[in-house]
This record gives sequence, structure tokens and C-alpha cells, in this order.
Amino acid sequence: MFGYHVPAPDQAMLISGGKGGSGETPFRVVTGHGSFVLPFFRKVRYLTLAMCEAEVGEACVTKQGIALNVRAVIAFKVGNDEESIVNAGQRFLSDQDQMSVLTGRIFAGHLRSIVGSMTVEEIVTERQKLATEVLDGSKAEMAKIGLTVDSLQIQSIDDMKLGYIAAMAAPHNAAIQRQAQIAQAQANQAAAEAEQESQRRQAEYARQTAVVQAQYKAEVDRAQAAASQAGPLAQAQAQREVIAMQTELAQREAELRQQQLVAEVVKPADAEAERVRILAQAEAEKMRIQAEAAASHNRVALDRMLIDQLPQIVKEAAGGLAGANVNILNGADGLGELASGLVGQGLAILDSVKKGLSDKPSTPELTERDGSR
Repeated sequence: MFGYHVPAPDQAMLISGGKGGSGETPFRVVTGHGSFVLPFFRKVRYLTLAMCEAEVGEACVTKQGIALNVRAVIAFKVGNDEESIVNAGQRFLSDQDQMSVLTGRIFAGHLRSIVGSMTVEEIVTERQKLATEVLDGSKAEMAKIGLTVDSLQIQSIDDMKLGYIAAMAAPHNAAIQRQAQIAQAQANQAAAEAEQESQRRQAEYARQTAVVQAQYKAEVDRAQAAASQAGPLAQAQAQREVIAMQTELAQREAELRQQQLVAEVVKPADAEAERVRILAQAEAEKMRIQAEAAASHNRVALDRMLIDQLPQIVKEAAGGLAGANVNILNGADGLGELASGLVGQGLAILDSVKKGLSDKPSTPELTERDGSR
């Protein structure tokens, strides 16, 4: 808007041409906000509130009369209060770069004064004390011109090649070097001891490794020997087991063969022998009956006929038993008993027939019929 002005955040706006600000200030100070300025009747100027820097390099003489070149850096700015802004505006508004020049001169004077009251040892070892005393000495003068100091740093202190500072530091350097040498010697000794310890450990490790390897090799050899022995032993054991099983199998086969021979050869042979014996007995009985019949007067033909029929009777009886389910319990003896029973049955039949015929009266017809037979 025309006639309205706003200062930057790091600026103070100074309005002149009208009534002054509060008190006896010749202009109105505006910061942090804008203000309407009547054109042609009022004039607006800006004063920086930003941080500024001034460097000081001054040759100073110490309390011992030793010349030192001291370099320092001062960080300063215009104060934030209205009084400081007015003081700085009245002095530096037209040439604000003069703030750094004037600040450097003020601090140079105070630096010479403070250094002249201290020794080189104090200046070198107590730089913060030097900076604090310079700040305290310049604070009042800086406030008069509206400036405040944020910090003062002593950058360097040089004896301009007189060698005083170096000589002052020599004992400390020597002590430090001795300590460094001692520390280096201790470090070397520790390194040598560590190396010896490492070599000892390596030797011990190598020895233990050799022992372990020897034990492992011995175990491997024993295992291999046991394995090499276990093979033949296991093979021999397996062969013994095979032989034992083969022997048992042969025994079982022999027993089965024996049972087969008994069933196929012995028992049939015994049965055949018994059959032959029975037939022989029957034949002998036949002969006996024939002899008795020959001796008889009236029954010769009949007895002869019966005797001729006796083997057939026994055979028929035996044939009748062939289809029967007969169990022979005692082998050949049982078979003999069975055959004897058959013969006995045949004889009993023969006796029955004889008895029946003897009870009937003999007639010429019967004698003739029998004779014809």
C-alpha cells in the first residue's frame, strides 16, 4: 500500500520528519511491524540489527616487557532496545560499516591495556581470563554507541619469533616427550611380551594340535584295524551260521526222506509180507482140510469143495474190507491181526457150513451131485 512501510526482521525502521518518539529521541523507532508514513512529510531509514564481526590484530607488551602479537575476533550487533537503536542510529545510520571499524579500535585499546597487566604465562595459559577482562573493560563504551558484544575469541598469541613461548613450553615438551618415550617403551615392551605370549600360545596350540592329531590318528588306526578284523570275523560267523542252517536243513530233509521211505517202501513191504504170510497160512489150512477130507469116508467130495472155496471166501472177506475205513494202529502187527481175523472168519464160515451139512441126511442124489461137481 502506498505510504505503508514494513521493516525486515533484522532491521529497525527509523521515521523522521514529524514529532519524535518517546522522550527526547529525534525519530520514531519501529521494529517487528509496519507503519503508515505520510509521503513527502516523513522520511524512512533502516538500521541493521544483524550480527556483525570485527577482527583485531594488535602488538601488545606484557607485564615482563615481552612483545606479543594478539589476534582476536569480536561478534557484536546493535542492541534490541530502543535506546541502543537510537544511539547506534545517530552514530552509524549514514555509514553503518563504521560500526566494525570503531568496535575494532575500542577492543584493540582494551586488549593492549589488559595484556600489559598480565604475564606471558598467564596470557598463554589463561586465554579465557584475557577475553573476559577485555569484554568487561569495553562493555561501557560499547553500550554508549548502542552496540552489544556477543562473543570475543582470542585466535592467536605470537611472540614475534622471540622464542619465549617456545622456551616456556620446552620443559613441558621435554616432560611430554619423556612421557611419550616412556609410554612408547612400555608399549614396545608390552608388544614384545604380547608377541612372546602369542608365540608361546602358538607353540602350545601347535603342540596340543599335534597331540590331538596323533590321538585322532591312533583312534583311526584302531578303528581301521578293528574294521579289518571285523570283516573276516563277521564273514566267519556268517559262514558258521550258514553251515549250521544247512546242517539243520539236511537233517530235516533226512527226516522227511526217512518218513517218505517208511510211507512208500517199508509200510507197503510190510503189508505185502503180511499178505503173503496170510495167503501161505490159508494155503496151509487148505492143504490140511484137503488131507482131512481125503481121510473122510463119506464127506470127501464136500470137504474138497469147501477147501477149494476157502481161499475165495477169505479173498471175498478181504475184498469187502478194502472199501471200509479201517485204521491200523500198530503197523505190521495190526495188519497181521487183521489178516488172522479174516482167516478166522473164513474158518468159522467153513465150520458153519460143515455143521449145516452134517445135520442134513445124506442122499444118493446129493452124493452124486457133489461128485458131479
